[in-house]
Parts: sequence; C-alpha cells; structure tokens
Amino acid sequence: MLKALYNPVRSKVGAALVLVLLGVTSVSHIANARPAPDSFADLAERLLPSVVNISTSQMVADRQGPDFQFPPGSPFEDLFRDFMDRNGQGDQAPHKRRATALGSGFIISADGYIVTNNHVIDGADEITVRLHDGDTLDAELIGRDPKTDVALLKVDPKEDLPFVKWGSSDDARIGDWAMAIGNPFGLGGTVTAGIVSARNRNINQGPYDDFIQTDAAINRGNSGGPLFNLDGDVIGINSAIYSPSGGSVGIGFAIPSAIAQGVVEQLKEYGRTRRGWLGVHIQTVTDDIADSVGLDDAKGAMVAGVSDDSPAKEAGIKQGDVILKFDGKDVDSMRNLPRIVAETKIGKDVDVVIWRDGEKKTVQVELGELEEDVVAANANNSDDSKSPAAIDEASVDALGLKIANVNDELRKRFNLAEGTEGVIVTEVDGDSFAAEKGVRPGDIIIEASHSSVSNVEDVMDAVNSAVDDDKRTILMLIETSAGARYFGLTLNSDD
Repeated sequence: MLKALYNPVRSKVGAALVLVLLGVTSVSHIANARPAPDSFADLAERLLPSVVNISTSQMVADRQGPDFQFPPGSPFEDLFRDFMDRNGQGDQAPHKRRATALGSGFIISADGYIVTNNHVIDGADEITVRLHDGDTLDAELIGRDPKTDVALLKVDPKEDLPFVKWGSSDDARIGDWAMAIGNPFGLGGTVTAGIVSARNRNINQGPYDDFIQTDAAINRGNSGGPLFNLDGDVIGINSAIYSPSGGSVGIGFAIPSAIAQGVVEQLKEYGRTRRGWLGVHIQTVTDDIADSVGLDDAKGAMVAGVSDDSPAKEAGIKQGDVILKFDGKDVDSMRNLPRIVAETKIGKDVDVVIWRDGEKKTVQVELGELEEDVVAANANNSDDSKSPAAIDEASVDALGLKIANVNDELRKRFNLAEGTEGVIVTEVDGDSFAAEKGVRPGDIIIEASHSSVSNVEDVMDAVNSAVDDDKRTILMLIETSAGARYFGLTLNSDD
C-alpha cells in the first residue's frame, strides 16, 4: 500500500497513515547517457547543507477510558454508561495532548524559502526547521496545495542560507541516476542513491498524478525531501512509497519538478495556486468509443458533460466532443488534459482541437480560473417537454438490453429521484458487451449516436439505423450511479 513518508513520533495517531498526494510529465527527447559516478561523496557534501529536517506539532484529542466499547443496543451498554457516569467520566470532554511529526524539506533561496510536502505540515500549529548545522528556526507557512501535495515555508535566517535550484524532470530518463536526501525516522542528513525506475506514474492520489518512480531508498521521514540528478538539481520531491511493511522496498514516488516548481512560484506570489479552468467532465476514449465516433486511434479526452457558465460552454464545446489538442499540446490520453489546462495562463485565448461528427474542428476558449471549491456536477439531460412514447418497453437484442420509459413503478423499483424521465435500462444480459462495459439496470440512456433520446422508440431507431449501416459499435451517453458516461457498445451482428 502507499505510505506517507513523514514520521509521526510520540503519538498514537498516524502510525500507518495513507498518503494523499499528486504528480510527472513525460516528454520524448534525445540525450546522452551518463556513466555511473565513482562516488556520490562530492555531490552529497555540496547538497547536504541545503536539506533540512522539519518537525511539526499540533493538539489532538486523546481518547479516555478503556479501549473497548459495547455495540449499540447491547444489554450491557446502559450498565457501562452508568458505571462511567458514577466515576465522573461519562460526559467529560476528550483530553488534548500535543502530537509531533517529522519530515524533510529543502531550501530554494538564500533568504529562507523552503519546500516540503503538504502532508508534512497539514494541521500543524507549530513548524520548526532544523538546519544541517544544527540551528533551529521557527517557520511560517506561506502556502500549500493539497492537490499536488506541495507546501512552501519561510524562515528568517541570520545570514544567507545554502540553497539548491530546480532541474528539469522532463529531461530525466528511465535508468538515470538519482540521489535522495532526507530525514528518515528522524535520523537526519541521510543520503541514498538509485535510478529513475519509471516515469508518468498514476497512483490515484489526485487529478494531476504524474509521478517519478525511483528505487533510491526512501522511508518515513523522507517526505518533502529532494530527489536530485547528477548535476545536483532538484528533479522531484519525495512523497510516497509503496510498501506492504511500511519500510522501503525500492518503490518510491516523487512529485516532478515540472509540476512542483510552478506550484511553488504561485504559492510564493499569491499564497495559493491559480489554475486554468475549462469546465468539462471528461472520460477515457476506449477502442470501442474511438470506433463508434470514427477515430483511428483511441486518444484524446471525451467530453461527458459541460458545466453551465463555463469557458467550454461559452466556446461551444459539446457533450460527445473528443478533445485532441489544447493550446498546441497533444492530448494523448484523458489524464493529460487536466494538467495541461491547469498550467495554462488564466484568461488566455486558447485553440482547442476537437473531434465532432467525424471530423476535426477548432474552437477558441478564453480560459477561466479554477475555484478550489468547484465540484463537478452531473449534467441534467432530462427534457420534460418531449411527448410520451408510443411504446413503453422493448428488448434491444443487438445490445443485450431491455429498456423502458420511466414511470412511477420504475422510479420506485430503481429508487430514482422524483420527476426522473427518459429511457431506463431494466435488464442487462450478463453475457453481453454492455454488461462487460459496466451498463447496469437502473441506468438512464441519454443519447444514442450523438442524438438525444427521450423514449424507447428513439433508442430503437438509433440502434436499428446503426445496424442497417453495418456499424460495429454504437455510442451511447448513459447516466450511471457514478455520473454520465459515454459507452462504445458493440452491436450483435445477428440482430
């Protein structure tokens, strides 16, 4: 499992905390391989003074009383409560005590700016930095970004501090040497070396996951420490490890400098991050979806929904479009788009290349600013103005589905919201492609072949038309329990 790399001490809490983090970009390039160094000693000697130990403390609630509870409704529950009340412990507020934790960081300027992980300082009311020479300084939190797990601190030193500079994580290749410095288990000033094991790792910790993987040994307490290249430049911030035991097994993850550097600059200037906002809900373009919309390759990001009053809405981007290029950058997969958009300048007029109706189109979007509290809402695609269907239910043998027009009985059976209208999937053949793709009874069909459907006849017409045209798949927009999604459903040619 993924483990946090900061080290909680003198505290029951956080003994095995699961990390929340983000980050790395992959770019093809040509570079000459560098030989293994005879020693890392010179590099370590130069860089050690710029790496710091970070200790934090905060007040936490301490549970009182015995470490057991009777289940609700137990015949002993009342007796236990009476016993606690008689002993004056029943309604006492929980005790507070101070818990501490340790992590790492690195100095990026002579006047005392320090980079670390957000999870190292999250919730702390006191932050102390210990320099390589043993001096300790109180630190001020300048800003933090939970989405990338980056935080920026500031100390006021009596004299200029040694600092390191950012390197290019985009130039780091799999197999390149890397060196980590940090504070594992509170030991301080620990140097380890390894290689860049992989790039572009998505560990499902946030919207901008793009991590560098390394086998340089990192452990609890290394969080926030730097990952260096052989030039002594920071190419990553060590943030997480994969470990069944909690110790290093040679699989560590670092936020790449390509992401971290821009975040740090914004935290320094604004105290927060400012990210571009397009206002679309997207999903992966699968092979079936690519085939159903006429794309040669399964690439890009499919628009499953467009937010109201968003830049995308104003620019005319529609549900069902596939975004292939944004601001001159190819969108190779759905995962690429959020980062590309986030890093684009707010207010910039951006050309967006989309795939619609079997051809490429270019629209121009004036990019907005992402608010931290923006929540992606499911698109509401019901249309109460359409006339009722002539038939109420049907078997769509070509898809292995049974469908029906929503009525009071079906709303009750599938626990649908009052007023829900449209075409509902009532049965799914377990051996069908639709079942394999995740279509379930209770899902609502919104579109078929890019056309809105409001009744069973609309769906049947779209399916029959696709079969008559000898199409292999049909594209459907379906409202599932997880929100609206496009499905490229394979048609049964025997229908």
